[in-house]
Order: sequence, then structure tokens, then C-alpha cells
Amino acid sequence: MKDLTLLTWLTQLGLSVAVPPVLFVLLAVWLRDSQGWGAWVIWAGIILGLYCAAHGLVTSMKTLKKISEAKKDDPPKAFNEHT
Repeated sequence: MKDLTLLTWLTQLGLSVAVPPVLFVLLAVWLRDSQGWGAWVIWAGIILGLYCAAHGLVTSMKTLKKISEAKKDDPPKAFNEHT
């Protein structure tokens, strides 16, 4: 069961690192094209996306470390208790 939990969190890690940069860049491109904003908005989207990805990476790694170090007798953590 512990291995399945770690696999689930590994998937969450991948999503929390990959999705924010893509979404922020797509939002920035949309803002540039539809609203007429300058090219600076692309750089802002890249920076915000990378910041969110780094935050997701750090948070997920902390959680994976806690889960892997937990005793087998401990009940599994609920989603809202993972930080």
C-alpha cells in the first residue's frame, strides 16, 4: 500500500511541475494575441510558471519524504493533511 501511495505522489509531482509553466505560457500568449499586450507578458508567464513549478516540486518532495519515512503502523495521510 505504501508503494502505491508513493506512486500516486510521484504522479502528482510530475503534474505539479509540468502543468504550471505550460498554463502560464499559454495564458501569456493568449494575453499577447487577444489583448494586444507586449512580448514582456511571455517572459512574465515563463517566470511565474517556473516559480509555481519549483514550489510544487519542493512541496511534493517534502511530502514524499514524509511518506517514505513514516512508520508502517501510521494511518495514511488525507490529502488536506499532506503539508
